[in-house]
Amino acid sequence: MRALGVDVGTTAVKAVLLDEEARIVAEAAHPHDLNSPRPGWAEEDPADWWRGTRAVLEALAAQTGLDGVAAVAVSGMVPALVLLDETGAVLRPSIQQNDVRHGEEIAWYRARFPEDELFRRTGATWNPQVIAPKLLWLRRHEPETFARIRRIAGSYEYVTWLLGGRGPEYLEANWALESGLWSVQERRWLVEYLEPLGLDAGVLRPVRAPVERVGTVADAGLPLRPGTPLAAGSADHVAAALAAGLLEEGEAVLKFGGAGDFLYVTPDFAPLPELFIDHHDVPGRYVINGCMATSGSLVKWFRDRFAPGRSYAELDAEAARVPAGSEGLVLLPYFLGEKTPIHDPQARGTLIGLTLSHGPAHVYRAILEGVAYAFRHHVEVLRAHGHAIERFYVMDGGARSPLWRKITASVLGKPVQRLTAGEAGSAFGTAFLAGVVGGAWDFARIKEAARVAGTTEPDPEWSRVYDEGYPVYREAYRRLRDLYPKLGGHHA
Repeated sequence: MRALGVDVGTTAVKAVLLDEEARIVAEAAHPHDLNSPRPGWAEEDPADWWRGTRAVLEALAAQTGLDGVAAVAVSGMVPALVLLDETGAVLRPSIQQNDVRHGEEIAWYRARFPEDELFRRTGATWNPQVIAPKLLWLRRHEPETFARIRRIAGSYEYVTWLLGGRGPEYLEANWALESGLWSVQERRWLVEYLEPLGLDAGVLRPVRAPVERVGTVADAGLPLRPGTPLAAGSADHVAAALAAGLLEEGEAVLKFGGAGDFLYVTPDFAPLPELFIDHHDVPGRYVINGCMATSGSLVKWFRDRFAPGRSYAELDAEAARVPAGSEGLVLLPYFLGEKTPIHDPQARGTLIGLTLSHGPAHVYRAILEGVAYAFRHHVEVLRAHGHAIERFYVMDGGARSPLWRKITASVLGKPVQRLTAGEAGSAFGTAFLAGVVGGAWDFARIKEAARVAGTTEPDPEWSRVYDEGYPVYREAYRRLRDLYPKLGGHHA
Protein backbone atom coordinates (compact mmCIF):
# COMPACT_ATOMS: atom_id res chain seq x y z
CA MET A 1 0.00 0.00 0.00
CA ARG A 2 1.46 3.34 -1.07
CA ALA A 3 0.50 7.00 -0.74
CA LEU A 4 0.84 9.92 -3.13
CA GLY A 5 1.21 13.61 -2.33
CA VAL A 6 1.22 16.52 -4.78
CA ASP A 7 2.31 19.99 -3.69
CA VAL A 8 1.40 23.09 -5.72
CA GLY A 9 4.30 25.34 -4.74
CA THR A 10 5.19 28.92 -5.59
CA THR A 11 7.67 27.94 -8.30
CA ALA A 12 6.94 24.27 -9.04
CA VAL A 13 4.53 21.40 -8.66
CA LYS A 14 6.19 18.58 -6.73
CA ALA A 15 5.07 15.04 -6.08
CA VAL A 16 6.22 12.35 -3.67
CA LEU A 17 5.32 8.66 -3.62
CA LEU A 18 5.73 6.79 -0.32
CA ASP A 19 5.98 3.04 0.17
CA GLU A 20 4.28 1.01 2.90
CA GLU A 21 7.01 2.08 5.36
CA ALA A 22 6.39 5.78 4.60
CA ARG A 23 9.73 6.03 2.79
CA ILE A 24 10.16 8.04 -0.38
CA VAL A 25 10.36 5.76 -3.41
CA ALA A 26 9.92 8.37 -6.15
CA GLU A 27 9.88 12.15 -6.54
CA ALA A 28 9.19 14.52 -9.40
CA ALA A 29 8.93 18.26 -9.97
CA HIS A 30 7.70 20.50 -12.77
CA PRO A 31 8.51 24.24 -12.69
CA HIS A 32 6.19 27.17 -13.23
CA ASP A 33 6.42 30.91 -12.76
CA LEU A 34 5.27 33.34 -10.13
CA ASN A 35 4.31 36.44 -12.09
CA SER A 36 4.63 39.97 -10.75
CA PRO A 37 3.63 42.19 -13.71
CA ARG A 38 3.32 45.28 -11.49
CA PRO A 39 4.84 46.23 -8.13
CA GLY A 40 3.17 44.27 -5.36
CA TRP A 41 1.35 41.87 -7.68
CA ALA A 42 1.76 38.10 -7.29
CA GLU A 43 -0.19 35.95 -9.73
CA GLU A 44 -0.06 32.46 -11.19
CA ASP A 45 -1.87 30.63 -13.96
CA PRO A 46 -3.92 27.72 -12.53
CA ALA A 47 -3.51 25.98 -15.89
CA ASP A 48 0.21 25.75 -15.06
CA TRP A 49 -0.64 23.90 -11.85
CA TRP A 50 -2.72 21.34 -13.72
CA ARG A 51 -0.06 20.89 -16.42
CA GLY A 52 2.51 20.46 -13.67
CA THR A 53 0.33 17.95 -11.83
CA ARG A 54 -0.11 15.84 -14.94
CA ALA A 55 3.62 16.06 -15.66
CA VAL A 56 4.71 14.90 -12.20
CA LEU A 57 2.20 12.06 -12.20
CA GLU A 58 3.51 10.87 -15.57
CA ALA A 59 7.08 11.16 -14.26
CA LEU A 60 6.29 9.05 -11.17
CA ALA A 61 4.50 6.48 -13.29
CA ALA A 62 7.58 6.24 -15.52
CA GLN A 63 9.88 5.83 -12.52
CA THR A 64 8.05 3.19 -10.54
CA GLY A 65 4.40 2.95 -11.57
CA LEU A 66 1.43 4.16 -9.55
CA ASP A 67 -0.19 0.84 -8.69
CA GLY A 68 -1.33 0.28 -5.15
CA VAL A 69 -1.83 3.94 -4.24
CA ALA A 70 -4.16 4.00 -1.23
CA ALA A 71 -5.06 7.69 -1.52
CA VAL A 72 -3.98 10.99 -3.06
CA ALA A 73 -3.70 14.34 -1.29
CA VAL A 74 -2.80 17.76 -2.70
CA SER A 75 -1.31 20.70 -0.83
CA GLY A 76 -0.66 24.23 -1.95
CA MET A 77 -0.29 27.91 -1.27
CA VAL A 78 -2.97 29.35 0.96
CA PRO A 79 -5.17 31.31 0.59
CA ALA A 80 -4.64 31.56 -3.17
CA LEU A 81 -7.69 33.12 -4.84
CA VAL A 82 -8.95 31.21 -7.89
CA LEU A 83 -12.09 32.63 -9.51
CA LEU A 84 -14.42 30.39 -11.52
CA ASP A 85 -17.45 31.18 -13.66
CA GLU A 86 -20.68 29.19 -13.86
CA THR A 87 -19.05 26.61 -16.17
CA GLY A 88 -16.02 26.12 -13.93
CA ALA A 89 -13.71 28.07 -16.23
CA VAL A 90 -10.97 30.12 -14.60
CA LEU A 91 -11.71 33.83 -14.99
CA ARG A 92 -8.22 35.29 -14.51
CA PRO A 93 -4.80 34.39 -13.07
CA SER A 94 -4.93 33.50 -9.39
CA ILE A 95 -4.17 36.23 -6.89
CA GLN A 96 -1.60 34.71 -4.57
CA GLN A 97 -1.38 34.95 -0.81
CA ASN A 98 1.67 37.23 -1.05
CA ASP A 99 -0.01 39.74 -3.38
CA VAL A 100 -0.13 43.23 -1.85
CA ARG A 101 -1.85 45.37 -4.51
CA HIS A 102 -4.90 46.08 -2.33
CA GLY A 103 -3.64 48.39 0.41
CA GLU A 104 -6.47 50.89 -0.08
CA GLU A 105 -9.05 48.12 0.12
CA ILE A 106 -7.54 46.82 3.37
CA ALA A 107 -7.87 50.35 4.81
CA TRP A 108 -11.50 50.49 3.59
CA TYR A 109 -12.36 47.28 5.45
CA ARG A 110 -10.43 48.29 8.56
CA ALA A 111 -12.39 51.54 8.75
CA ARG A 112 -15.75 49.72 8.59
CA PHE A 113 -15.14 46.47 10.43
CA PRO A 114 -13.09 46.76 13.67
CA GLU A 115 -9.90 44.74 13.57
CA ASP A 116 -10.34 43.47 17.13
CA GLU A 117 -13.69 41.98 16.15
CA LEU A 118 -12.20 40.28 13.09
CA PHE A 119 -9.35 38.90 15.20
CA ARG A 120 -11.73 37.58 17.86
CA ARG A 121 -13.90 35.81 15.31
CA THR A 122 -11.31 34.51 12.86
CA GLY A 123 -7.82 34.86 14.36
CA ALA A 124 -6.97 37.11 11.40
CA THR A 125 -6.28 40.82 11.08
CA TRP A 126 -6.94 43.14 8.12
CA ASN A 127 -3.69 42.20 6.43
CA PRO A 128 -2.73 41.48 2.80
CA GLN A 129 -3.50 37.78 3.18
CA VAL A 130 -7.23 37.94 3.84
CA ILE A 131 -9.68 37.58 0.97
CA ALA A 132 -12.38 40.26 1.26
CA PRO A 133 -10.11 43.24 0.40
CA LYS A 134 -8.82 41.35 -2.66
CA LEU A 135 -12.38 40.84 -3.83
CA LEU A 136 -13.07 44.54 -3.29
CA TRP A 137 -10.02 45.36 -5.44
CA LEU A 138 -11.40 43.15 -8.20
CA ARG A 139 -14.79 44.81 -7.99
CA ARG A 140 -13.17 48.23 -8.34
CA HIS A 141 -10.58 47.45 -11.01
CA GLU A 142 -11.96 44.45 -12.95
CA PRO A 143 -15.75 44.81 -12.67
CA GLU A 144 -16.53 42.63 -15.69
CA THR A 145 -14.52 39.74 -14.24
CA PHE A 146 -15.98 40.32 -10.79
CA ALA A 147 -19.54 40.13 -12.14
CA ARG A 148 -18.88 36.63 -13.52
CA ILE A 149 -17.65 35.08 -10.25
CA ARG A 150 -19.73 32.08 -9.31
CA ARG A 151 -17.26 30.08 -7.22
CA ILE A 152 -14.05 30.69 -5.32
CA ALA A 153 -11.42 27.98 -4.92
CA GLY A 154 -7.90 27.69 -3.57
CA SER A 155 -4.86 26.22 -5.27
CA TYR A 156 -5.04 22.65 -4.00
CA GLU A 157 -8.84 22.53 -3.97
CA TYR A 158 -8.76 23.46 -7.66
CA VAL A 159 -6.28 20.70 -8.55
CA THR A 160 -8.20 18.15 -6.44
CA TRP A 161 -11.39 19.20 -8.25
CA LEU A 162 -9.75 18.43 -11.60
CA LEU A 163 -8.33 15.12 -10.33
CA GLY A 164 -11.89 14.21 -9.34
CA GLY A 165 -13.24 14.96 -12.80
CA ARG A 166 -14.45 18.47 -11.91
CA GLY A 167 -15.60 17.51 -8.46
CA PRO A 168 -15.85 17.74 -5.47
CA GLU A 169 -16.42 21.41 -4.63
CA TYR A 170 -15.13 22.40 -1.20
CA LEU A 171 -12.68 24.65 0.62
CA GLU A 172 -10.17 23.13 3.02
CA ALA A 173 -10.28 24.28 6.65
CA ASN A 174 -7.06 26.28 6.48
CA TRP A 175 -8.10 28.19 3.36
CA ALA A 176 -11.22 29.09 5.34
CA LEU A 177 -9.26 30.04 8.46
CA GLU A 178 -6.71 32.20 6.65
CA SER A 179 -9.31 33.84 4.43
CA GLY A 180 -10.64 36.01 7.25
CA LEU A 181 -14.14 34.92 6.21
CA TRP A 182 -14.64 31.91 8.50
CA SER A 183 -15.63 31.97 12.16
CA VAL A 184 -13.85 29.20 14.03
CA GLN A 185 -16.24 29.33 16.98
CA GLU A 186 -19.45 29.69 14.96
CA ARG A 187 -18.25 27.38 12.18
CA ARG A 188 -19.82 29.50 9.45
CA TRP A 189 -18.87 31.84 6.63
CA LEU A 190 -19.07 35.46 7.73
CA VAL A 191 -21.33 36.73 5.00
CA GLU A 192 -21.40 40.21 6.52
CA TYR A 193 -17.87 40.79 5.16
CA LEU A 194 -19.06 39.90 1.65
CA GLU A 195 -22.30 41.87 1.67
CA PRO A 196 -20.66 45.24 0.84
CA LEU A 197 -19.40 43.58 -2.36
CA GLY A 198 -22.79 42.30 -3.43
CA LEU A 199 -21.65 38.70 -2.86
CA ASP A 200 -23.07 36.04 -0.61
CA ALA A 201 -21.74 32.79 0.80
CA GLY A 202 -22.89 31.00 -2.35
CA VAL A 203 -19.53 31.72 -3.98
CA LEU A 204 -17.86 29.74 -1.19
CA ARG A 205 -18.13 26.02 -0.66
CA PRO A 206 -18.43 23.66 2.34
CA VAL A 207 -15.39 23.51 4.60
CA ARG A 208 -13.58 20.19 4.91
CA ALA A 209 -10.82 19.08 7.29
CA PRO A 210 -7.50 17.86 5.82
CA VAL A 211 -8.16 14.24 6.79
CA GLU A 212 -11.59 14.07 5.18
CA ARG A 213 -12.09 11.97 2.09
CA VAL A 214 -13.80 14.27 -0.41
CA GLY A 215 -14.02 12.19 -3.58
CA THR A 216 -12.15 9.83 -5.88
CA VAL A 217 -9.87 10.09 -8.88
CA ALA A 218 -11.79 10.14 -12.16
CA ASP A 219 -10.63 8.51 -15.36
CA ALA A 220 -9.13 11.55 -17.05
CA GLY A 221 -6.26 9.95 -18.85
CA LEU A 222 -4.14 10.02 -15.70
CA PRO A 223 -1.79 7.22 -14.64
CA LEU A 224 -3.86 6.69 -11.48
CA ARG A 225 -6.48 4.06 -10.78
CA PRO A 226 -9.96 5.58 -11.13
CA GLY A 227 -11.70 5.43 -7.78
CA THR A 228 -8.55 6.14 -5.76
CA PRO A 229 -9.63 8.19 -2.72
CA LEU A 230 -8.92 11.92 -2.68
CA ALA A 231 -8.22 13.71 0.61
CA ALA A 232 -9.25 17.31 1.23
CA GLY A 233 -5.53 18.12 1.33
CA SER A 234 -3.47 20.63 3.21
CA ALA A 235 -2.02 24.10 3.25
CA ASP A 236 1.56 23.63 2.12
CA HIS A 237 3.16 25.01 5.29
CA VAL A 238 0.93 22.84 7.49
CA ALA A 239 1.96 19.79 5.47
CA ALA A 240 5.56 20.89 6.09
CA ALA A 241 4.87 20.91 9.84
CA LEU A 242 3.58 17.36 9.54
CA ALA A 243 6.58 16.31 7.45
CA ALA A 244 8.87 17.65 10.18
CA GLY A 245 7.09 15.60 12.82
CA LEU A 246 5.94 18.71 14.68
CA LEU A 247 3.36 17.35 17.08
CA GLU A 248 4.24 19.06 20.36
CA GLU A 249 5.37 22.49 21.57
CA GLY A 250 9.06 23.42 21.80
CA GLU A 251 10.08 22.76 18.20
CA ALA A 252 9.99 25.05 15.17
CA VAL A 253 10.43 24.58 11.45
CA LEU A 254 11.95 27.11 9.07
CA LYS A 255 10.75 26.37 5.56
CA PHE A 256 12.90 27.82 2.77
CA GLY A 257 10.47 27.58 -0.12
CA GLY A 258 9.52 30.24 -2.64
CA ALA A 259 8.07 32.03 0.35
CA GLY A 260 9.54 31.58 3.81
CA ASP A 261 7.43 29.82 6.46
CA PHE A 262 7.91 29.67 10.21
CA LEU A 263 5.99 26.88 11.97
CA TYR A 264 5.25 26.14 15.62
CA VAL A 265 2.70 23.68 17.06
CA THR A 266 0.33 24.45 19.93
CA PRO A 267 -2.58 22.48 21.41
CA ASP A 268 -4.83 25.54 21.69
CA PHE A 269 -6.50 27.96 19.32
CA ALA A 270 -4.61 31.00 20.62
CA PRO A 271 -3.88 33.33 17.69
CA LEU A 272 -1.23 36.05 17.81
CA PRO A 273 -1.85 39.35 16.00
CA GLU A 274 1.63 39.36 14.43
CA LEU A 275 1.38 35.81 13.04
CA PHE A 276 -1.16 33.44 11.52
CA ILE A 277 -2.74 30.33 13.00
CA ASP A 278 -3.96 27.22 11.20
CA HIS A 279 -5.44 23.85 11.93
CA HIS A 280 -2.76 21.15 12.07
CA ASP A 281 -3.30 18.22 9.72
CA VAL A 282 -3.45 16.23 12.98
CA PRO A 283 -6.90 16.85 14.49
CA GLY A 284 -6.93 18.77 17.78
CA ARG A 285 -3.70 20.69 17.21
CA TYR A 286 -2.90 24.07 15.70
CA VAL A 287 0.07 25.59 13.89
CA ILE A 288 1.13 29.12 14.79
CA ASN A 289 2.95 30.29 11.72
CA GLY A 290 4.53 33.14 9.90
CA CYS A 291 4.89 33.60 6.18
CA MET A 292 7.48 35.87 4.58
CA ALA A 293 6.43 36.92 1.10
CA THR A 294 9.82 36.08 -0.42
CA SER A 295 12.55 33.61 0.50
CA GLY A 296 13.63 31.14 -2.18
CA SER A 297 11.87 33.28 -4.80
CA LEU A 298 14.25 36.13 -3.89
CA VAL A 299 17.27 33.89 -4.45
CA LYS A 300 15.78 32.76 -7.77
CA TRP A 301 15.14 36.41 -8.72
CA PHE A 302 18.80 37.30 -8.08
CA ARG A 303 20.10 34.37 -10.10
CA ASP A 304 17.73 34.90 -13.03
CA ARG A 305 18.28 38.68 -13.23
CA PHE A 306 21.95 39.01 -12.35
CA ALA A 307 23.59 35.59 -12.75
CA PRO A 308 21.74 33.75 -15.55
CA GLY A 309 23.13 30.33 -16.24
CA ARG A 310 24.89 30.12 -12.89
CA SER A 311 24.08 27.35 -10.43
CA TYR A 312 23.08 28.02 -6.85
CA ALA A 313 26.11 26.03 -5.74
CA GLU A 314 28.40 28.42 -7.65
CA LEU A 315 26.71 31.44 -6.12
CA ASP A 316 26.99 29.88 -2.66
CA ALA A 317 30.70 29.19 -3.15
CA GLU A 318 31.36 32.82 -4.08
CA ALA A 319 29.24 34.14 -1.21
CA ALA A 320 31.03 31.85 1.25
CA ARG A 321 34.22 33.82 0.57
CA VAL A 322 32.49 37.01 1.72
CA PRO A 323 32.79 37.65 5.48
CA ALA A 324 29.75 37.28 7.72
CA GLY A 325 27.80 40.50 7.64
CA SER A 326 28.59 41.03 3.93
CA GLU A 327 31.08 43.75 4.85
CA GLY A 328 28.41 46.11 6.11
CA LEU A 329 25.69 45.30 3.60
CA VAL A 330 22.20 44.72 5.02
CA LEU A 331 19.19 43.59 2.99
CA LEU A 332 15.50 43.88 3.91
CA PRO A 333 13.80 41.03 2.00
CA TYR A 334 10.49 42.83 1.48
CA PHE A 335 10.40 42.53 -2.32
CA LEU A 336 6.65 41.84 -2.36
CA GLY A 337 5.88 43.97 0.65
CA GLU A 338 5.88 41.79 3.74
CA LYS A 339 3.39 39.60 5.48
CA THR A 340 4.40 38.45 8.95
CA PRO A 341 5.32 39.77 11.36
CA ILE A 342 5.12 43.40 10.11
CA HIS A 343 2.06 43.08 7.79
CA ASP A 344 3.18 45.95 5.60
CA PRO A 345 2.20 45.80 1.92
CA GLN A 346 4.08 49.06 1.27
CA ALA A 347 7.46 47.72 2.45
CA ARG A 348 10.16 47.34 -0.20
CA GLY A 349 13.23 45.25 -0.75
CA THR A 350 16.11 47.43 0.44
CA LEU A 351 19.90 47.26 0.33
CA ILE A 352 21.71 49.40 2.88
CA GLY A 353 25.43 50.04 2.99
CA LEU A 354 26.50 49.64 -0.64
CA THR A 355 29.99 50.85 -1.51
CA LEU A 356 32.21 50.52 -4.56
CA SER A 357 33.97 47.63 -2.85
CA HIS A 358 30.83 45.47 -2.89
CA GLY A 359 30.12 42.99 -5.68
CA PRO A 360 27.45 40.46 -6.62
CA ALA A 361 28.66 37.90 -4.05
CA HIS A 362 28.13 40.47 -1.27
CA VAL A 363 24.57 41.10 -2.45
CA TYR A 364 23.85 37.39 -2.72
CA ARG A 365 25.13 36.72 0.78
CA ALA A 366 23.16 39.71 2.10
CA ILE A 367 20.01 38.09 0.64
CA LEU A 368 20.68 34.87 2.58
CA GLU A 369 21.41 36.85 5.73
CA GLY A 370 18.34 39.07 5.32
CA VAL A 371 16.01 36.06 5.13
CA ALA A 372 17.71 34.57 8.21
CA TYR A 373 17.21 37.85 10.07
CA ALA A 374 13.52 37.73 9.12
CA PHE A 375 13.25 34.25 10.64
CA ARG A 376 14.90 35.55 13.82
CA HIS A 377 12.26 38.29 13.97
CA HIS A 378 9.58 35.57 14.03
CA VAL A 379 11.39 33.74 16.81
CA GLU A 380 11.46 36.91 18.90
CA VAL A 381 7.72 37.46 18.41
CA LEU A 382 6.91 33.93 19.51
CA ARG A 383 9.15 34.13 22.56
CA ALA A 384 7.62 37.49 23.50
CA HIS A 385 4.27 35.67 23.76
CA GLY A 386 5.73 33.06 26.10
CA HIS A 387 6.52 30.23 23.69
CA ALA A 388 9.87 28.53 24.21
CA ILE A 389 11.74 26.99 21.28
CA GLU A 390 14.28 24.26 22.02
CA ARG A 391 14.96 22.85 18.56
CA PHE A 392 14.96 24.21 15.01
CA TYR A 393 14.45 22.19 11.85
CA VAL A 394 15.01 23.44 8.29
CA MET A 395 13.42 22.09 5.17
CA ASP A 396 12.48 22.69 1.52
CA GLY A 397 14.70 23.68 -1.40
CA GLY A 398 16.73 26.40 0.31
CA ALA A 399 17.73 23.98 3.06
CA ARG A 400 19.97 22.21 0.52
CA SER A 401 22.44 25.09 0.85
CA PRO A 402 25.08 24.40 3.52
CA LEU A 403 25.89 28.11 3.51
CA TRP A 404 22.31 29.19 4.12
CA ARG A 405 21.96 26.61 6.91
CA LYS A 406 25.14 27.86 8.60
CA ILE A 407 24.08 31.50 8.26
CA THR A 408 20.67 30.67 9.74
CA ALA A 409 22.12 28.69 12.64
CA SER A 410 24.52 31.54 13.38
CA VAL A 411 21.80 34.21 13.20
CA LEU A 412 19.62 32.18 15.59
CA GLY A 413 22.54 31.14 17.79
CA LYS A 414 21.19 27.57 17.79
CA PRO A 415 21.88 24.41 15.77
CA VAL A 416 19.50 23.71 12.89
CA GLN A 417 18.61 20.17 11.92
CA ARG A 418 17.93 19.20 8.34
CA LEU A 419 15.34 16.46 7.84
CA THR A 420 15.69 13.46 5.55
CA ALA A 421 12.53 14.53 3.76
CA GLY A 422 13.52 18.16 3.98
CA GLU A 423 13.81 18.85 0.28
CA ALA A 424 10.48 17.13 -0.36
CA GLY A 425 8.98 19.23 2.43
CA SER A 426 5.29 19.85 1.88
CA ALA A 427 4.99 17.10 -0.74
CA PHE A 428 6.26 14.54 1.77
CA GLY A 429 3.84 15.75 4.44
CA THR A 430 0.99 15.67 1.94
CA ALA A 431 1.84 12.12 0.89
CA PHE A 432 1.92 11.10 4.56
CA LEU A 433 -1.51 12.69 5.02
CA ALA A 434 -2.76 10.69 2.03
CA GLY A 435 -1.49 7.53 3.72
CA VAL A 436 -3.53 8.35 6.83
CA VAL A 437 -6.66 8.94 4.74
CA GLY A 438 -6.03 5.71 2.82
CA GLY A 439 -5.50 3.66 5.98
CA ALA A 440 -1.83 2.87 5.35
CA TRP A 441 -0.71 4.26 8.76
CA ASP A 442 -1.73 6.69 11.48
CA PHE A 443 -0.27 10.05 12.47
CA ALA A 444 1.91 8.54 15.23
CA ARG A 445 4.08 7.05 12.47
CA ILE A 446 5.38 10.50 11.48
CA LYS A 447 7.95 10.64 14.28
CA GLU A 448 9.62 7.59 12.78
CA ALA A 449 9.33 8.91 9.23
CA ALA A 450 10.69 12.41 9.98
CA ARG A 451 14.36 11.53 10.47
CA VAL A 452 17.19 14.02 10.89
CA ALA A 453 19.73 13.98 8.06
CA GLY A 454 22.27 16.23 9.71
CA THR A 455 22.87 19.12 12.08
CA THR A 456 24.49 22.47 11.29
CA GLU A 457 26.08 24.24 14.25
CA PRO A 458 26.33 28.02 14.54
CA ASP A 459 29.71 29.65 14.00
CA PRO A 460 30.45 31.66 17.18
CA GLU A 461 32.27 34.40 15.28
CA TRP A 462 29.48 34.70 12.74
CA SER A 463 26.94 34.81 15.58
CA ARG A 464 28.79 37.75 17.12
CA VAL A 465 28.62 39.63 13.81
CA TYR A 466 24.95 38.80 13.33
CA ASP A 467 24.06 39.81 16.89
CA GLU A 468 25.38 43.26 15.94
CA GLY A 469 23.76 43.24 12.49
CA TYR A 470 20.28 42.13 13.53
CA PRO A 471 19.40 45.33 15.45
CA VAL A 472 20.51 47.32 12.37
CA TYR A 473 18.17 45.19 10.25
CA ARG A 474 15.26 45.92 12.60
CA GLU A 475 16.05 49.62 12.91
CA ALA A 476 16.36 50.04 9.13
CA TYR A 477 12.72 49.07 8.64
CA ARG A 478 11.51 51.29 11.48
CA ARG A 479 13.28 54.28 9.94
CA LEU A 480 12.14 53.57 6.38
CA ARG A 481 8.55 52.50 7.09
CA ASP A 482 7.11 55.97 6.55
CA LEU A 483 9.25 56.54 3.45
CA TYR A 484 8.16 53.48 1.49
CA PRO A 485 4.66 54.78 0.58
CA LYS A 486 6.29 57.87 -0.97
CA LEU A 487 8.40 55.91 -3.45
CA GLY A 488 5.63 55.42 -6.01
CA GLY A 489 5.25 52.43 -8.27
CA HIS A 490 2.52 50.83 -6.21
CA HIS A 491 -0.70 49.91 -7.92
CA ALA A 492 -3.48 52.29 -6.91
